[in-house]
Amino acid sequence: MNEILLKFTKFCIVGGSGVFVDLSITYLCKEKLKWNKYLSSSLAFIVAASSNYFLNRIYTFNSDNQNITTEYFSFVLVSSVGLLINNLTIWTIHDKFKNNFYFSKIIAIGVATLWNFIANYAFTFSSLH
Repeated sequence: MNEILLKFTKFCIVGGSGVFVDLSITYLCKEKLKWNKYLSSSLAFIVAASSNYFLNRIYTFNSDNQNITTEYFSFVLVSSVGLLINNLTIWTIHDKFKNNFYFSKIIAIGVATLWNFIANYAFTFSSLH
């Protein structure tokens, strides 16, 4: 398996844990706390992105960058663009096309995953390949 495909596979494995975190927090905030769906989704995305950073740093990219703060904020910047993509996707599929919110959320996670992998591979962890 070539290097980029192996990294993408690992990124997706880590992302699986992020999906669990994301959906759990979204559900808790939206359904139990009755928060706005976009606020709930945004908070969930940020928490999941943070946990994904640490797991991807260790497992996917094996980063030993001593400047963890810069690397983390680079990851967060990429994730922030991913958050915009995520919410735009939810808005389009759920609000415009009237599909189920959680179906829309899962599609949004997939779209954001592609963006996050490509941008983090090319930008955040670029010195590692």
